[in-house]
Amino acid sequence: MAHGSSGQGRLRAVARELVKFGAVGGAGVLVNLGVFNLVRHLTDLQVVRASVIATVVSIVFNYIGFRYFTYRDRDKSGRTKELTLFLLFSAVGLVIENGLLFAATYGFGWDSPLQSNVFKFLGIGVATLFRFWSYRTWVFRALPAKEAVASAEAFLAEESLIGEQPRPRKAKARQRVG
Repeated sequence: MAHGSSGQGRLRAVARELVKFGAVGGAGVLVNLGVFNLVRHLTDLQVVRASVIATVVSIVFNYIGFRYFTYRDRDKSGRTKELTLFLLFSAVGLVIENGLLFAATYGFGWDSPLQSNVFKFLGIGVATLFRFWSYRTWVFRALPAKEAVASAEAFLAEESLIGEQPRPRKAKARQRVG
């Protein structure tokens, strides 16, 4: 029974993580698409260059959201390593996201504003799958000690419930008055 509830607890934790990741990521998508369209509207930059600028802005936005909201309870001891890995995996996501837009724009000639936004959005979606996996696996790592403590506390709680059976009272030795 305890094993099943442990699985449900992990499933709930991953679901909470997905919701938080989705909230930050959803806001990041809005930032990404907003900056993309703003840069395209206000400048004469080519589509992919405007997209790269928007992606970089959303990467900064997302790091702040992930570090201080989604993964705030994760290990904070190696911030330099964390930021380096975040930027590395974000750069891979940037290539995935903008590679798809590049292929649509220059490979197929799909470069109307609507087509650019559709392929920008699809690129974001594909890159997000990669980013979720890489961020949770390599960047914002869970604290092993915290998981160990939680497991130990759950084990002790179960043991105390099992051990809470009425115990016979010891008979007090009678004192003799002489």
